[in-house]
Amino acid sequence: MKPLFSLDTAVFSLAAPVKPDEISIRAGEAEGVWHRREQSVKVLAVKETATLEAATKLLRSALDGPSLPALVTVDENDRPTGIVAPEHLLDTYLTLIQNQSVLLRTLMDTMSEATTIVDSRNVVQHWNRAAESIYRIDRAQVIGTSLDEHFASESIRLLDALRQGTSVQRVYHIPRPDSHVLINAAPIRLDGDIIGAISIEQDITELVRLNEELAHTTAHLHTLQQEMSRFQAPDDPFYAIKGHSSSIQSAIVSAQKVAQTDATVLIYGESGVGKELFAKAIHQASRRREKPFIAINCGAIPAALFESELFGYQGGAFTGAEKKGKPGKLELAHGGTLFLDEIGELPLELQVKLLRALQERQFYRVGGTEPITVNTRIVAATNRQLEQMVAEGRFREDLYYRLNVFSLEIPPLRERREDLPELVQIFIQEYSVAHEQPVPRIAPEVMQALFDYSWPGNIRQLRNVIERLSILQENGVISPEHLPSAILSRQSDATGAYQPPVLPRPVPSQLFAPSPAPGGSEREKIAAALARTYGNKKAAAELLGISRGTLYNKMKKYGLSEENFRWE
Repeated sequence: MKPLFSLDTAVFSLAAPVKPDEISIRAGEAEGVWHRREQSVKVLAVKETATLEAATKLLRSALDGPSLPALVTVDENDRPTGIVAPEHLLDTYLTLIQNQSVLLRTLMDTMSEATTIVDSRNVVQHWNRAAESIYRIDRAQVIGTSLDEHFASESIRLLDALRQGTSVQRVYHIPRPDSHVLINAAPIRLDGDIIGAISIEQDITELVRLNEELAHTTAHLHTLQQEMSRFQAPDDPFYAIKGHSSSIQSAIVSAQKVAQTDATVLIYGESGVGKELFAKAIHQASRRREKPFIAINCGAIPAALFESELFGYQGGAFTGAEKKGKPGKLELAHGGTLFLDEIGELPLELQVKLLRALQERQFYRVGGTEPITVNTRIVAATNRQLEQMVAEGRFREDLYYRLNVFSLEIPPLRERREDLPELVQIFIQEYSVAHEQPVPRIAPEVMQALFDYSWPGNIRQLRNVIERLSILQENGVISPEHLPSAILSRQSDATGAYQPPVLPRPVPSQLFAPSPAPGGSEREKIAAALARTYGNKKAAAELLGISRGTLYNKMKKYGLSEENFRWE
């Protein structure tokens, strides 16, 4: 028997075939007899369109005492303690089922997400009001019919749950050309067997539309901003720091305030968040803006050379040195700002010398005997936890407190995801101009993948990814297959969403596959076109001068698979 999900199911769906001469019912009467082998069984006539609920009530009304045995409850000594009449048990069962049915119907109609339940044959059993609204299909039209009658089979994600038993969470999906949803789907199991499936779909059509409008508007705005930047940039040193989220704006406000002073600033932030950008903006907004801004990366210079880089050296101080000597970064930054990036990488022995120079505001060049006095503001940055390094004895406590006069924390990109659309459009516009190409359109599923990714490399990584996408885009569209595998695999692991194609590396002969030759069989021409375009069916169809649908049919006809022509 097929699984049941509703008391509204027609009772005829449970009926077994019967011959007319096996049933005796007088005209106009509702009761009769079923001649079953050598037995006569009392029957009640019910319309085949009646629901299970109506049929159960009819059976209850006709139930008499002797028809079914009553239940007697007994204690641990088997002494009778109570009686449950069969009609009362049936009443309780019916009430329970009715309550659960009403509860389910109310729950589904209260949900703002489109909710669909199908049985094992993909026949719709439940279709709530949100589904009616989103897909503009009345409940009466869809319940009891196959979902295939209303949607293309390849667009029904419920089928994966029904046939393969797989669940998905927050997968971007386009069930119809004009509908965009995030879908959760799962199989319904009973004793290990799949008896149906349920999908809950959040309508994001309006969000996608607004995102496209935002993309267009942001691109236009960025063009205007580029025209105005030469006038605005000198007035607002923080103009280059993009984003309107509360976290980045809070960091900007704090930086603007400390920029007006000469206080030492310690900038905290993960790699790629833009710490040097903040350091430059603080310098440009300060009274020292007319003086030099000098940056030195404490982790990129070997320890043996760091002292001479920071303090400079006297002429002839060591073999290979300039005869006239060379000023160090600290001296070059006199009157301005010295930016000490990756300060946590500075060796302990050099931390002592840096601390002394900061405290006394003077130092000696390597090999020099005359003290050099400087008036330099220090801005340091790190992606390390300096307090923990102090506790572990890997960073001097006195230097830490000397640097940590004013701490500024830059939020990672994953904590300011609302800035992603603006940043993406800015970078897309920037690289489109650099590559002298029109601004491409970003497919909604690509934007969803960018939102779902954690961005461990922050803004730097985002910029690199966008440059990659602007290079790989085809016909003005950036599609999911253009995304790096790290982003695709992360999204697939988290949500079961878009699966990147497996692209086997072509053999050398395929790398330089010729154009389809005038001669040769049709199969050879198609294979050559697919090899030349690395399995890109749209490009191969254009090369062959046929539609993509025709190419699909011919590939099927000749047993060709694009998997044999794609990169790994």
